[in-house]
Amino acid sequence: MTLRFISPLLCGAAGVFLVACSPPNEMPLMAGNNQQAADEGDSLYQQAKQADTSGNTKRAIKLYDQVATRYPFATSAPQARFRQAELLEHNGKTADAFDAYQKFLTRFQASNLYATALASQAKIAEDAAAGKITRNFLGIHSKLGVDKLVEMLGQVRDNAPKTPTAAHAQFTIGELYQKDGKPAKAIDAFRQIVRDQPDSSEAPEALFRVGVVLTEDADHGNRNQATLDLAREAFNDYLTQYPSHSRNAEARKLLANLGSRELQGSFDIAEYYYKIHQFESAKVYYRDVLKRAPSGHLHDASRARLKELGE
Repeated sequence: MTLRFISPLLCGAAGVFLVACSPPNEMPLMAGNNQQAADEGDSLYQQAKQADTSGNTKRAIKLYDQVATRYPFATSAPQARFRQAELLEHNGKTADAFDAYQKFLTRFQASNLYATALASQAKIAEDAAAGKITRNFLGIHSKLGVDKLVEMLGQVRDNAPKTPTAAHAQFTIGELYQKDGKPAKAIDAFRQIVRDQPDSSEAPEALFRVGVVLTEDADHGNRNQATLDLAREAFNDYLTQYPSHSRNAEARKLLANLGSRELQGSFDIAEYYYKIHQFESAKVYYRDVLKRAPSGHLHDASRARLKELGE
């Protein structure tokens, strides 16, 4: 008697009855007869195809989504999700298409459409990173933010680990951070390629970029010796690991320039201490310049300052 009295209340309070209480479009159908459920899914898929063929794209997208969501075990479910993503992409709803492809790649990994879906999703992410895809808000088109782009590219990478697609997506993440003025994140992204896929076509360029980003960082404020040392280490690692890569000559030139930067840095520090009358500290850096440069204008200028200071 008690159970019969309270059982209607359990529909709203107990998770075990959630499926029976939820609207039909919110979650997969939990049918006792799996074959019946599959048949219902395939029947709904035929309705979606009819709408698709007749040009009723909006209805087709909705029905394809229902098939894949409510009847994931139906034989037509993979085709339904894939076609939903295709239609969304063809109709300019690229963000929604990306998400639909993600659902397909997560749920239907055994489908023969997997490689095609991955390639389509990767293209959307790369186009978005290149600024070819924008979002529309109240009629205003704007590029997607870096965080959103990184999220999309990260999904592409994780959907195909250890593949050329993953390496390319990860390299694009590094480029985005580099362009956005986030050197630490750019370096981490580039180093991840070298660590995870050292034999990929992107790995040599990624390691070269680590040296470039560190050099740029030194140029734009972070002029400490540690940054220059890390840049030198990155270029040397690049030349050691990838001795035949196309940018070897450029890396050697940049390495040579690092010596000049360090020399200039020591001289600039010496001049700073000289101007604030901390002459003993200034002498240390002037001497460092003389030690590093046996000749040249910085050598001569440092020698003149030391002479002025009594050496």
